[in-house]
Amino acid sequence: METEALQLRIYGDPAQPTLVYLPGLHGDWTLVTGFRAALGNRVCFVELTYPRSLTWSIEDYANNIEDALLSHGITRGWLLGESFGSQIVWPLVEKNLPANTLHQTSLRKNSFKVDGVVLAGGFVKHPWKWGPGLLRRMGERTSMEQYRRELKFFVRYKNFRHRNTPDILASVQEFADRRTDLDRQAMRARLLLLDQYDPRPTARQTRVPIHYLAGLIDPLVPWVLVRWWLMRNCPGYCGGKTFWLADHNVLATAPARSADMVVKWMKNESSK
Repeated sequence: METEALQLRIYGDPAQPTLVYLPGLHGDWTLVTGFRAALGNRVCFVELTYPRSLTWSIEDYANNIEDALLSHGITRGWLLGESFGSQIVWPLVEKNLPANTLHQTSLRKNSFKVDGVVLAGGFVKHPWKWGPGLLRRMGERTSMEQYRRELKFFVRYKNFRHRNTPDILASVQEFADRRTDLDRQAMRARLLLLDQYDPRPTARQTRVPIHYLAGLIDPLVPWVLVRWWLMRNCPGYCGGKTFWLADHNVLATAPARSADMVVKWMKNESSK
């Protein structure tokens, strides 16, 4: 069931290195406004909104995103995988591995070249086997009326936190307006994909630079366990940064510091 196409927007100087934002479970660009503003013209920033699909696999997400990037003449860059979006990172990285490294049934001739990766509250295989399923069941048992009440609380909190930033306030309201019943179904379908998909074999062969960005307060993804696994198993892992006053959505709760850190990582790798 598809109700819309994949959407893509490009900001900044196209002459600068490209950073492609892969959103989290909510599936759109509505929570990345502050981060994008903090980047300024230091990178060419590409942001995406997923269709509300109930049928796409992780590979479908990756292939459609790659097609969209190539159709806009974007052939290389860094990937910024936020939470669920980190899962789409791995099949895109896999396309860059030597053909004999893995059994690459999805390998295509014209592939987007991945220069580096930043995982923002992301993961390889979720460390808590029961985590995605529990979150999905909680969503199934939450009525639309209850969900609307939760959204109102979220909007009030964000309005208070960003009361002096009109652009972010507008994006928060857009975020709330997009949360329909079909949107909730699409989020639960994405959670189901986390049970079905295991990118650990790819991560173990990945040598492109991998960095990790986290907020200290994260009840959804245990970033300590993720970084420990990457350090022990991923050849490309280069370390990360945790911001003390940020949460799972680190790009929104520490936008300026996150933007500075990501740009620093990109510049450091390009200078090697």
